Amino acid sequence: MSIKLFSDTKILAQDQPLSVLLAAADLARDLKKACCLTTEEGKRQGETGICEHIRLQKGKQEKECYRLYVAENELICEAGEDFGFIYGIYAISREILGIWNFWFWNDQTIPVTNFREVKESYEKQSEPFAVRLRGLFINDEVLLHTWKVDRREEGPWEMAIEALLRCGGNMVIPGTDKNSRKNRSLVFDRGLYLTHHHAEPLGAEMFARAYPDLTPSYDQYGEKYRKLWRQAIEEQKGRKVVWNIGFRGQGDVPFWENDPAYHTPALRGDLIGKLIKIQYDMIKESDPEALCCTNLYGETMELYQDGWLKLPEDVIYIWADNGFGKMVTRRQGNHNPRIPAMPEEGCEGKHGIYYHVSFYDLQAANHITMLPNPPDFVKKELAQVMNRGMKDYWLVNSSNIKPHVYYLDLLAAIWQKGEIDIEEHLAAYIRDYYSRNHEKEIAACFRQYFLASLAYGPHEDEHSGEQFSNHVCRMIVSQYMRDKGRSAEGLEWATRAGTLQEQISWYGSLCRQAVESYGTLLEQCKQTEEKLKGRERQLFQDSILLQAQIHYHCYKGAVLTMEGLCQSLKGEHQKGFYLAGKGRKEYLAANQAMRDREHGKWHGFYANECLTDVKQTAWVLSGLMSYIRNLGDGPHYYQWQREFLYSENDRRVMLIMNMENHLRDEEIFELMDERWGD
Repeated sequence: MSIKLFSDTKILAQDQPLSVLLAAADLARDLKKACCLTTEEGKRQGETGICEHIRLQKGKQEKECYRLYVAENELICEAGEDFGFIYGIYAISREILGIWNFWFWNDQTIPVTNFREVKESYEKQSEPFAVRLRGLFINDEVLLHTWKVDRREEGPWEMAIEALLRCGGNMVIPGTDKNSRKNRSLVFDRGLYLTHHHAEPLGAEMFARAYPDLTPSYDQYGEKYRKLWRQAIEEQKGRKVVWNIGFRGQGDVPFWENDPAYHTPALRGDLIGKLIKIQYDMIKESDPEALCCTNLYGETMELYQDGWLKLPEDVIYIWADNGFGKMVTRRQGNHNPRIPAMPEEGCEGKHGIYYHVSFYDLQAANHITMLPNPPDFVKKELAQVMNRGMKDYWLVNSSNIKPHVYYLDLLAAIWQKGEIDIEEHLAAYIRDYYSRNHEKEIAACFRQYFLASLAYGPHEDEHSGEQFSNHVCRMIVSQYMRDKGRSAEGLEWATRAGTLQEQISWYGSLCRQAVESYGTLLEQCKQTEEKLKGRERQLFQDSILLQAQIHYHCYKGAVLTMEGLCQSLKGEHQKGFYLAGKGRKEYLAANQAMRDREHGKWHGFYANECLTDVKQTAWVLSGLMSYIRNLGDGPHYYQWQREFLYSENDRRVMLIMNMENHLRDEEIFELMDERWGD
């Protein structure tokens, strides 16, 4: 025997808070997506065993747990508190309606039937989560910042938070700076814990924004800092908040970069510790039971490990990976100490992690493509995290969600159970979102993605994202135009090459390896694409195929650019100009690949891709073309035009330098391409 759910099955949620009612509204919407008959239509067609209601019922359940079962023609969701009901509601959507956690972000094809049947024997009892506080930092959110859902600015944030709740998350940083403050009400309405960026302690307004005419110095304006902290506490008190306490600077940089008075580790650690204690006391005065955390991130972790920083004992210590999934301190500029970022075994207290599936470092990280390190590596790192007891707090940097859905789904599975079988997860992920008929081919493309990633250093995590093919290229080009006689100092983290020419050779050689490996991936993806149809093909094009295209075109653009610089350094300026132009076309192709995937609701999604900024690399190469043309064709700019536009007879007659307007760089390039192109 079974009961049947219809598109208008009522959800009884009397006396529930807004957060539960909003989840129930999502389930009502999902019923309409998955079922095409109403209850009355079902009755007219003679259907029996109609589900009278989905009832939310208070019961004895562990915190955040739920039980689903059938009783007297009702589907019961039993829980003891808000999160239990919310997770139970989304479990109905997922397990009975077949609507997966990232349905929106992966454009899931939702199977539609007349109704959904649930056996009377159906029962699901959830288990407690392996991690206590679990959430996303929706950071570097430049794609979400300008994109809209249903022409609503808040739409992307609503769908990101819904996905987080579907994954069992309970905590979020809803953007950076202004966005984090603007989106607070959405977070609180959804019942989530709000926490804060490590550069925005207590979620307070940045000093430089509140007092733009003053030097951001605590020594000079301590009372003004404390006023901002008190205001933040007043704005958020009485809500679910995990208060992030600390002191970094006016931006994602340490304060001593702008205050030379703090020139020793002792001075820096002493001030941070003092200010953390002030913040801690202010919070505890307002709420003695408040949850507090502090980030041991970058330079702060070094100060703590070296004994210069003292912290309150009952805060959650947040240890961070380096942006590439490895639990060591992050590289900052050319400084890369790689100090292990974990507490000692048996260390007491509360510990958690800040982990990146997306990162922005202007060097080698990934922002618009997946983490380049493989899931087995991530699994190993997080197993160590669990073994060290770091289960109190997991915050995952998710940036703009869509490029990183696979890894977000993977980490959500780990924070639920504490472990994972990588192959089983990948197979299920592909069956759910892509295709059951071509599971093996698509899975092979995912595996090849990680095999294709470029190793730029000796450590296991030192594989490059798309920033390596863009930022490093721009660094070398900028140095070439600034001073050919000196190497780019900003590349000392990556190479010991002593001259710019050696850096060009080093970088070009690496990028050629990447062109080959990503070329193999791209060909494999194209062969798989041909086997797919409809939505499964569209999703494949939007995700793994698009990321293969971005990497391939950007690395090919970098190779051509380095070859052009080599030619120009030898005095072969025409060849240098032409190769720089070809490199520019590759970067434009990568940008166009993104824009081509802006169908339907994704219209404009990549328009504000301004961090890696592939289109800016093309713009920089336009400048390089002009620079090289000046070297070879300036100052009068007629010789190349005559050489490539005129016939042999006309070139030899020099009565008038040119008979037409001077051609733009792109026009000269097109003429060269006619002669030299493939």
